[in-house]
Amino acid sequence: MEPEAFSILDLGLIDYAAALEYQKAVFSDVKSRTRNSTLIICRHNPVITLGRQASRKNILAGEEELRKKKVPVFEIERGGDITYHGPGQLMAYPIFNLGHFKKDIHFFLRGLEEVVIDLLWDYSVAAARRPGLTGVWIGNRKISSIGIAIRNWVTFHGFSINISNDDLPNYRLIRPCGMDIEMVSLEAVLGKKVEIDSLKAGLVQKFSNLFIG
Repeated sequence: MEPEAFSILDLGLIDYAAALEYQKAVFSDVKSRTRNSTLIICRHNPVITLGRQASRKNILAGEEELRKKKVPVFEIERGGDITYHGPGQLMAYPIFNLGHFKKDIHFFLRGLEEVVIDLLWDYSVAAARRPGLTGVWIGNRKISSIGIAIRNWVTFHGFSINISNDDLPNYRLIRPCGMDIEMVSLEAVLGKKVEIDSLKAGLVQKFSNLFIG
């Protein structure tokens, strides 16, 4: 089957709960084939999400601290453990019908990593995979977390890329991905401010290069 073109839905800065409802609606449309595969791009207000393999023991902050910081916690159906999202990240949620691309979960996950690696290379940043781990790393520091779900070969959830330094302190609220690791941002690597909107066109192009050719 020939790959289909995908649509772009840019939600801007949006609460996680609202973005999740958008995902579910788009997922339903893609599954019923009333909408093409769709790439949702957005940023979130501060939030902690727990995937299917997550343990609440990896939340290091107490409930009072989370209330003061206005950081809600969501348990969701994606794979992976715990992560944090904030407005300094670029989020990508590909709601793709893999029947139009390739019915291979490994291919899809490695493809998402490749999208991030290629995007960062545009900024002369050499990011890479780490054997046995999902996500994208710069040395021993993680810059992109990935967690997906697939039903009937339609994907949802996706990945985050840390762009701004502003969100890095909030990773202290959790054990990222359930591990004792350090998170890093593109700004920290480059040593200068980066406008998140400036990455969006490049991100869409990387998806197109990989999935459309």
